[in-house]
Amino acid sequence: MNEQPLNGVKVLELGSLIAGPFAGRLFGDFGAVVIKVEPPKVGDPLRKWRMLKDDTSLWWYVQSRNKKCITLNLRTKEGAQIIKKLACEVDVIIENFKPGTLEKWGIGYEDLKKVNPKIIMVRISGYGQYGPYSKKPGFGSIGEAMGGIRYLSGYPNLPPVRTGISIGDSIAAIYAVMSAMMALYHRDIGGGEGQFIDVALYEAIFSLMESMVPEFDQFKFIRERSGNTLPGIAPSNIYLCGDGKYIAIGANGDSIFARLTQAMNRMDLNENEEFKSNDGRAANMKYLDEQIEKWTKTMSIDDALKILDKYQIPAGKIYNIEDMFNDVHFKARNMIETVKINDKENLKVPGIVPKFSKTPGKIKWAGLSLGANNKEIYQGMLGYKDEELSKMEEEGII
Repeated sequence: MNEQPLNGVKVLELGSLIAGPFAGRLFGDFGAVVIKVEPPKVGDPLRKWRMLKDDTSLWWYVQSRNKKCITLNLRTKEGAQIIKKLACEVDVIIENFKPGTLEKWGIGYEDLKKVNPKIIMVRISGYGQYGPYSKKPGFGSIGEAMGGIRYLSGYPNLPPVRTGISIGDSIAAIYAVMSAMMALYHRDIGGGEGQFIDVALYEAIFSLMESMVPEFDQFKFIRERSGNTLPGIAPSNIYLCGDGKYIAIGANGDSIFARLTQAMNRMDLNENEEFKSNDGRAANMKYLDEQIEKWTKTMSIDDALKILDKYQIPAGKIYNIEDMFNDVHFKARNMIETVKINDKENLKVPGIVPKFSKTPGKIKWAGLSLGANNKEIYQGMLGYKDEELSKMEEEGII
């Protein structure tokens, strides 16, 4: 029997674009029934983001895989009543509207708790549900800026840069899923009640900021942009090889650095007492990086990797997506899977993370068409009749 760990869990996804829907995707990957609610006719804006195929975003097929898609106008009284009915059927609700929006429509946590006291509601927003900034609109990019990662990204004396993905939204989504599972455990195993969970995008990023808080507290130290290095940790950088390609090498462990000096045939570096521990190496980071790059420039990246692998030094190429498609390790771990779209065409999509030994995740289907599961959910779950659905469709409710 190939059970999935979240079989039996039901999730209602009210969010759009990235943070809420990515959380829904993670639930769906591991067996939860995820019901995604979209506005009638237009749907989630993500359907039109980035590169389109046959008028549908390729990202959509990834972000909305394993979800049942229904349409519903949340701004109507009838829509609010349907959400209350759905809230009685599910375990978790995910939403990423601006704080106060659902309350305005009569479907905030306090409203839904009245119909289902056991409901767990995960609320993702830019700044959280309370505080001076809570009513401001917030996107992941702004959360990244306020949370600290933008300030640290890039090179000294140049403007801050962003990562090439919406990392703030994705980190917040991972927190959303993790916290929902904790709440489910508390409710179902610990005998507790339902609750709402407040995930702020800027706090999700801020939580990753390592030792910045105590360093500022004790020394008034402000960590600055440092390019490809990590101040205080050495050697760890990217280095140019003789064929013009860059290799990433992380030899900041004491024993690893000793092995690197052997690989480089530079035992003089290992014999230097100052370089035997990280604090001494960090004080001489520029010199060590220069010596390592002198060595990598004498060979191709493939030859450098062979030597570094032999001496068990963490090292690797800097992959683009084509490299990932062709890599034997990606293939061995099924990190690029094939799904069907439009019932006929194959599409490559990212595989499941993480790997479970007994109850693995699974991609059952790619993102579906707008309202694909309206009948299944409204009739099968909520008991509406054909004529009621037709009337609601005519009135723009679904």
